[in-house]
Amino acid sequence: MSQNMFQPLDWSHSTNIYEVNLRQYTREGTFEAFAGELQRLKEMGVEVLWFMPITPIATQNRKGTLGSYYACSDFTSTNPEYGTIADFRNLVDKAHSLGFKVIIDWVANHTGWGHKWTETHPEYFRKNDKGEFFDANGWDDVIDLDFTNQQMRNEMIEAMRFWIRECNIDGFRCDMAMLVPLDFWVEARTELDKEKKLFWLAECEEPHYHDAFDATYTWEWMHKTEDFARQRTDIGGLDSLLRKYNDQFRQEAFRVYFTSNHDENSWNGTEFEKYGDAFMPLAVFSATWNGIPMLYSGQELPNRKRLKFFDKDPIEWIGNNEMHDFYKTLLTLHKQHPALRAGDTSVATYRLKTNQDDKIFAFLRRNGNAEVVVLLNLSPENNVGFIIQDEIVCGEFKDAFSENKHDFTADRNYKLRSWDYKVFIK
Repeated sequence: MSQNMFQPLDWSHSTNIYEVNLRQYTREGTFEAFAGELQRLKEMGVEVLWFMPITPIATQNRKGTLGSYYACSDFTSTNPEYGTIADFRNLVDKAHSLGFKVIIDWVANHTGWGHKWTETHPEYFRKNDKGEFFDANGWDDVIDLDFTNQQMRNEMIEAMRFWIRECNIDGFRCDMAMLVPLDFWVEARTELDKEKKLFWLAECEEPHYHDAFDATYTWEWMHKTEDFARQRTDIGGLDSLLRKYNDQFRQEAFRVYFTSNHDENSWNGTEFEKYGDAFMPLAVFSATWNGIPMLYSGQELPNRKRLKFFDKDPIEWIGNNEMHDFYKTLLTLHKQHPALRAGDTSVATYRLKTNQDDKIFAFLRRNGNAEVVVLLNLSPENNVGFIIQDEIVCGEFKDAFSENKHDFTADRNYKLRSWDYKVFIK
């Protein structure tokens, strides 16, 4: 297992991440319009706001009417559709005043066709056998940068420094981080730590990338749980993957769990399409297992449509966010309960045995005397009665959602409706 030479910020052990799709968040699609949502998100318990790329989008080979957020034309400007750098700075300042952290999406592997460097520094880009710009992954609206060019690497780091100095951001979510050499990320973080200690999230699932990053994605878990919901694997398959994670990743590594994000929503379907009735217990898992929970724009509504990726397609807010309180309970619990701290070696996680392990997924997390017991009925069977067989679960707990109490010393029996969940705390 790799060892991270960088120390995470203390708040990151109990944090959560909310992905902001600025284009689709409001009718206006601007920094200023989104600022009006901050108080609501604060009340829901959101802490880290991750903004999808806010840089301008290249026009050459643009997809759709507005293009991909991930086809940048300038690393140190804002997309004029969203507003100015001053507008973004004001948004960050307001977010900070409310207690949020702000991280921005950083696309280091490639740029859009027509990025300003194609004119000023064409040597910064990889070339094919014909000497032409290209992208090795077959994405036809972007072109690859050349990380063997040290000057390009230096310029990239300076561009990242720009956003720290100009807008006081709190970190980076690094797109397709594994396509960029790990030594670049180590170099970038080493240099930028001199400016400000930041939170670093990698969109990858490579254990050794924790040499540079605080947190990585759990893509495999997301796919495995979809397989489970479609009856292509069972609870044993879920356990097998979690054991693999435990073997591959050191305990201090932050893993990010989610049921939706911009790629999944647009290309593979909403959480309702992928998980059906399993979406709520899986959301509970994401907020209570050893990791950092992440939400996507509109999940609190809940948004039941796939948002277009290259065109304007606003979330249809109707003023009644049905999932607000559900996520508020989970995010607040994750923030406040010491047994839910991610990447903390003082926290132990135990999978619990029941007499219905083909349906019930149960676990305990413990930090000293602080404990959380999570019971999930991952089946369509209604009123599943079961017995918790591990004596490690004992004493009186309080239901985090209803505040009802249950004494597991006196009664190890429990019953859950189909796809139901319980989170007990003490």
